[in-house]
Amino acid sequence: MSNPAANHRSQARSAARLAAVQALYQQQMEGTALARLLNEFHQHRLGMEVDEEQYAEAEVDFFDDVVSGVDARREEIDERLIGKLAQGWTLARLDKTMLQILRCGAYELLARADVPAAAAINEYVDVAKAFFDDREAKFVNGILDAIAKDVRS
Repeated sequence: MSNPAANHRSQARSAARLAAVQALYQQQMEGTALARLLNEFHQHRLGMEVDEEQYAEAEVDFFDDVVSGVDARREEIDERLIGKLAQGWTLARLDKTMLQILRCGAYELLARADVPAAAAINEYVDVAKAFFDDREAKFVNGILDAIAKDVRS
């Protein structure tokens, strides 16, 4: 039997993850300060309708934690990601959206012990599928799985 409250929370977390990727992408492209970025998403994106597109209600605290955590620990996260890329690959070669997906997933694996590793990985694979095809989704799965083996064992 499904639990409607748990399902709603799961959907709100999924929306928060997608919004976190979008916020961090915007920050990378525009250099938006963290406080302004969070405020803009709180006011105008999370659970709002923008250009007739309804943004799902997101778990705001979770969104804030992922965006702030990636921002605060970017160097550490990027070092872990670089360690998992194929030889000769750099973060600069990655699609900018892909990079944010990997950063968010790596952050959750590092800092959110309350989120099971498999759940975090699956969520970001789903986010990847919103932007890319299956090949890129498998890439996200492989990188995050390798990071999970390092930080969750």
